[in-house]
Amino acid sequence: MSDTWTAADIPNLEGRRAIVTGANSGLGYETALALATHGAEVTLAVRDTDKGRAAADAIRAHTPDARLDVHRLDLSDLASVDEFAWLWREAHPDGVDLLINNAGIMAIPRRESANGYEMQLATNHLGHFALTGRLLEAIRPDGRVVTVSSQAHRMGSINFDDLMGQRRYGSWRAYGQSKLANLLFMRSLSERLANAGSSVMSVAAHPGFASTHLQAVAPEMKGRGWQVKIMDGVNKVMAQSAAMGALPTLYAATFPAIRSGDYVGPDGFGEQRGHPRLVGMTSAARDTAVADRLWSVSEELTGVHYLDAKDATARGQHRRSDYLDFFGNT
Repeated sequence: MSDTWTAADIPNLEGRRAIVTGANSGLGYETALALATHGAEVTLAVRDTDKGRAAADAIRAHTPDARLDVHRLDLSDLASVDEFAWLWREAHPDGVDLLINNAGIMAIPRRESANGYEMQLATNHLGHFALTGRLLEAIRPDGRVVTVSSQAHRMGSINFDDLMGQRRYGSWRAYGQSKLANLLFMRSLSERLANAGSSVMSVAAHPGFASTHLQAVAPEMKGRGWQVKIMDGVNKVMAQSAAMGALPTLYAATFPAIRSGDYVGPDGFGEQRGHPRLVGMTSAARDTAVADRLWSVSEELTGVHYLDAKDATARGQHRRSDYLDFFGNT
């Protein structure tokens, strides 16, 4: 494993297709740019399609022959997830190779999603859980699901007694919970895919401390412009670029020797910056009992029930009617 792996080491991705959530800015934009530059056809799955189209234009300015499309996706709204998955599968019946679960929000004041769920858990975990379930059968053999977590998973715990923070809410506590949920989901999905005999892999990555707009969202929501200025200053002095922050995700998505269940982060001090390498996770992220319970709760909250592994293997490629029956769409 090279200590200096960069986006230049991404293999030729001609004939591959990727979906990147939150691709209009920051890590998502850099991920989409790198994948498109190396030949992949990329869907920018974004909440604001005007910003998504602007991002696509910027990518084309860098890579004129980039093959891109822009689709609306609001991960905090399960109806939007359903609509995205259905429309995307109709437009791309031959499937996808890389599903990059990148989009996220961080440490915001308590808000509720369209479905009445705490916003960070809804966006960072439940939306991606539902999206992956909706698209799982569209992922081609040897494809990968890459879920972006965070070092904040280390301070996280899954509070099943107050999952939505209705009784006691802390913005960073809720963020840590959602990022821990990302890793529990990644590992559970990896195990289920293996048990089904699938060649699809489930892996995760974290960016370290990368300079993006993510850190400014919470102060902006609180109307604290002075905190935004401080964060901008900290980013300039301490953070690595968004392009460097995207490298662990790109490594997880494209490096040939990656195995299902792997977790990738920066190789520098405290995993805050540097080039990608395999990293560890907390014992809480490896707790099988918690992972199984979270999976069941996530299915209940989203209404997305993954196919039984043996059933999925036996049935193979689904017809439209199967898809409708499975997901309960009308």
